[in-house]
Amino acid sequence: MEVAQDIGMKKEEVIPSLIRSIDANEIAGFDFALMDSVGNNNEGECSNLHLNHHITPSISISMPPSPMKTHLQTPKRVAFSPDVELDRKSQLPTTNHATRFHSQPIPTGVGFEAAVAAGKSPNLPVRNPRIEKLKDERYNSFKTWSGKLERNLSTLRGKPPTDQPPVNTPRENLPVDRYFDALEGPELDTLRPSEEIILPDDKQWPFLLRYPISSFGICLGVSSQAIMWKNLASTPSTHFLHISPNVNLILWCISVVLFVVVASTYLLKMVLYFEAVRREYYHPIRVNFFFAPWIALLFLASGVPPSVTTNLPHFLWYVLMTPIFILELKIYGQWMSGGQRRLSKVANPSNHLSVVGNFVGALLGASMGLKEGPIFFFAVGLAHYTVLFVTLYQRLPTNETLPKELHPVFFLFVAAPSVASMAWAKINGSFDYGSRLAYFIAMFLYFSLAVRVNFFRGFKFSLAWWAYTFPMTGAAIATITYTNEVSNIVTKSLSTTLTVVATLTVFGLLITTILHAFVMRDLFPNDIAIAISDRKPKTVRKWFHRRTGSTEKDIEHYLKFVTSDVEGSVEPSSTEEKRTKDVESQVPLP
Repeated sequence: MEVAQDIGMKKEEVIPSLIRSIDANEIAGFDFALMDSVGNNNEGECSNLHLNHHITPSISISMPPSPMKTHLQTPKRVAFSPDVELDRKSQLPTTNHATRFHSQPIPTGVGFEAAVAAGKSPNLPVRNPRIEKLKDERYNSFKTWSGKLERNLSTLRGKPPTDQPPVNTPRENLPVDRYFDALEGPELDTLRPSEEIILPDDKQWPFLLRYPISSFGICLGVSSQAIMWKNLASTPSTHFLHISPNVNLILWCISVVLFVVVASTYLLKMVLYFEAVRREYYHPIRVNFFFAPWIALLFLASGVPPSVTTNLPHFLWYVLMTPIFILELKIYGQWMSGGQRRLSKVANPSNHLSVVGNFVGALLGASMGLKEGPIFFFAVGLAHYTVLFVTLYQRLPTNETLPKELHPVFFLFVAAPSVASMAWAKINGSFDYGSRLAYFIAMFLYFSLAVRVNFFRGFKFSLAWWAYTFPMTGAAIATITYTNEVSNIVTKSLSTTLTVVATLTVFGLLITTILHAFVMRDLFPNDIAIAISDRKPKTVRKWFHRRTGSTEKDIEHYLKFVTSDVEGSVEPSSTEEKRTKDVESQVPLP
């Protein structure tokens, strides 16, 4: 009696009409079962409308997905809630024989496979994005072994070889015309809108691909400081500053460590991504920075502390000047021979790096007691500096104006005459009129650039800022040497001021470079200049980009004109032309 009252108090649970219809008519093709929460089969009690209140019915129906493919596909499970009322007795199919189709799990779709490939599956370990970036096959064209080394190591570890075809590495040198066709700007580092790059432009490249040869400019700035503080400690005219020789020793050690780090990193790039290094070498502007490593070594040899050594072997000078001489044969020969690499075409302030090496080498050789070699390089540097100075000064129509980001490279004008004055003083034995002539030219260029405030503001920090450093330091060293010959309050004040400015500039840039490299991590962006394609992409000329606001009749007449031009007749239809003119004449003007 109590059970009956409990049943009456509960809401009556009714099985949907579709289920009642299936049970009553025994429609073929449906596998009907009523399961309780425990899992017991209540198929025989389906006609009972009053269920126990603690049992939740669970209905499972197996039905074919399509009546035309019943013999090919297995049916899918469809679940019905008891709250849903469906009354479609007239639309249910009828068959002559009763065939039961049992349900099975739905197979996994392609979305799961895509998630697994992307590393988003919760069952897979988390992948390191840096390692995945190195495994990206789109960078194989710049790798030295084109991915062969990685495949061989994978085979040795027991991994089966993949069926993907090997990536062909471009081995032909890019002609200089491609750089001018694909790139724009005074430094040829901006991609033209009609060009495409062969590396992904939607993600950051591996570090070594973004590491440029211009990074050696950091070594030039710091190593030149070692030379300056060595002269401050040893020159009699600056003894009033009481500079300790230990400052030179500390700066020289820092310069050596910095050069080892920068050179090792670029050497690693040369080993792993030789194609990127080769593209930098054939770049008409970047090739000048290949003088920077050897100039930095000359600075280290000139600034070596007396506590380390006082006499450098002569063969060291020949070893350091040999690569500079080979590079000059290439660069200066291209300047004279003409073509796309002629000086009027590629003239840029960075070309001063190819000239400064002559004067730095002459200065070091004369300091070591050599005669003929330093005079030879001094003469070569003087001749080509004169030509380069005139070419850059007059700014031929073929040369573009430098943007604000490259304003620091204008200070390279100061570097060559500053070092030349000291080199000739060492060769001649005194700071005579020739040395003073070069020194005064350097001072005038220095002050003419320093008074221009716009050259120091309004642009983003980059490695180009290091072009301020060693020209300023060279001017300070030349002033210290000049003060030793002409010692008065003006020269002493000038040498002190230039020394302070150069020191603050170098260490300020060094701290800023460290912050951008390790904190902000934006010092080395993607190097677009090395990622241009071997061939010019095929472009489809779309005339409607040049015709804006055209009416439908104008477009129709233009198509007729193009068709007649192809067939050899350029005269459009006179009837259509008159009709168009009549329509235009009837339109009232606003």
